[in-house]
Amino acid sequence: MAVDYRNGVSILLLVFYLPALATAVLLTVRHGFTRSSGWRFMIVFSLARILSACFQLATINQPNNTSLYVGYSVLIGIAVSPIELVALALLSRIATSINKFHKTPITTRHIQLAQLLNTVGLILSIVGGVNSGTNYHKDGRYVPQTLTKVGLGLFIASFVAILAFTAILSMSISHAEPGEKRVLLAVAASSPFLLVRLIYAAIFTYGLDYNFSALNGSVTILLCMALLEEIAIVLMYEGVGVTLRKVPKQDVAKGV
Repeated sequence: MAVDYRNGVSILLLVFYLPALATAVLLTVRHGFTRSSGWRFMIVFSLARILSACFQLATINQPNNTSLYVGYSVLIGIAVSPIELVALALLSRIATSINKFHKTPITTRHIQLAQLLNTVGLILSIVGGVNSGTNYHKDGRYVPQTLTKVGLGLFIASFVAILAFTAILSMSISHAEPGEKRVLLAVAASSPFLLVRLIYAAIFTYGLDYNFSALNGSVTILLCMALLEEIAIVLMYEGVGVTLRKVPKQDVAKGV
């Protein structure tokens, strides 16, 4: 099998996410491995994108290996979860900063609940993806399962929580410590891109429009409504991350 459009997109992902992974590792080492830091989730996301690209490229030499196609599709779908977890971790950081000087309705406990919601969605999506993969092995059709639909619903709920937290915290952003306001700005600026990404997933998962299937749908739609959006989000988050100061240990202990 020759290198086609879809494989070319996978090569693009490798070119971008290998440096992105290195940056995420550096940010994790610098800021720590706590959940409030959030950069470990960027490592997970970058790895998911690298692996999905590798699975797709491996089909060049193994075009009949259905496991590669299933792995690619599952990784494309569930990677929304770690992106949202990074956003929630950044919101946890800014909430902690603001609450030092001004009481807000949002605490790290509220953000914890949203993270838990997201994690449950991730588990359901993985199980649903595996079940869809079993059917794909049998009849060659990759159909989203009920668990996948519920999982995506929880990702959408997490996104709504991100929007709500961002809006509420923005009302008290003047009380944030110097240099921390950019964190909220990054989350707010990334929200439209994340919305488009979720719309792409929802059209296939709930509407069964196979043009929006990551596995065998339109590569242009996948690129323009999912992959480029994710790249933009990663650039925003990691771009802000390299400018942030390291949070003192006593403040980290108060985070999630």
